Amino acid sequence: MSSSLQVRVHAFAKLNLDLRVLYKRPDNFHELRSVFQTISLADEITIRFSRSRRTEITISGSIDIPDNLIVKAARLCLDEMKVTAKIEFHLDKRIPMGAGLGGGSSDAAAVMLSLPTLARKRIPTGRLMALCANLGSDVPFFLLGGTAAALGRGEELYPLPDLKCDNVLLISPGVHVSTADAYRALSATLTPESVSAKQTQFQSALWSGNVSSGVNDFETVVFSQHPELASFRKKLLKAGASVAMMTGSGSSLFGIFPDRGRLEAASPLFRSTRTDWVRFVNRPAYRRAWTRRLTTNPLQNKLVNSSSN
Repeated sequence: MSSSLQVRVHAFAKLNLDLRVLYKRPDNFHELRSVFQTISLADEITIRFSRSRRTEITISGSIDIPDNLIVKAARLCLDEMKVTAKIEFHLDKRIPMGAGLGGGSSDAAAVMLSLPTLARKRIPTGRLMALCANLGSDVPFFLLGGTAAALGRGEELYPLPDLKCDNVLLISPGVHVSTADAYRALSATLTPESVSAKQTQFQSALWSGNVSSGVNDFETVVFSQHPELASFRKKLLKAGASVAMMTGSGSSLFGIFPDRGRLEAASPLFRSTRTDWVRFVNRPAYRRAWTRRLTTNPLQNKLVNSSSN
């Protein structure tokens, strides 16, 4: 008989409350200035872990994702811990794919947070951050959550005072936006003068506390290719949103409303597309969500006996 541990975790989505692209770097990444914010929309991942003589990783769920970051993260984590195991993942995908919400990156971070606990191992925070950066530029952020300034290619993170916002309307039109094409089109517009101006404006926004500035450099190029997204933004503002903008390189947009009444009134205006009512998840709440699911007692309660292969 072999012992298995099973846990169910949430991988939260994020918004870009500010996003400025400065220039293309020698490593072919772009230098960014952004503000990341975790929100309540989340994928749900069930993980069943068993020590084994050889590693075997399987994943099931309602959607088949080629080259899934969950599997990559699991292998990277096991190699770092020098552990072999049989791991079964079940992914309940609730965050729209390719929408600028960081769903794949959050899934990867969820694996990196969970497996050391399941394996009774520890990976130092600095090392874990470095491993996550190898999986994707914004993966390290999902180890931390809350509100953060993101520099570099998005992996250089600095905590900001947490924001409270319970009335956010998320619009996910399902339009496919090529991130590579968006970067290519935006790169053609970047100049040394624009870099200096963007850095100054970003610093000013952070120092003034106006971190949800409504600025996303991708909107200019993406809206020209997909004018329907621009019309969604205008509709959010007309419905009373204090801030309305696209997140990441799209195609999801969000509106921040001053109260629940105006959010409820705005929601029926978007019946033709997917909408979600979400709230900001601050750092303490983000940490509590993980602590509740990965503390020792719940894991012991999930201990089950299964036949050895």
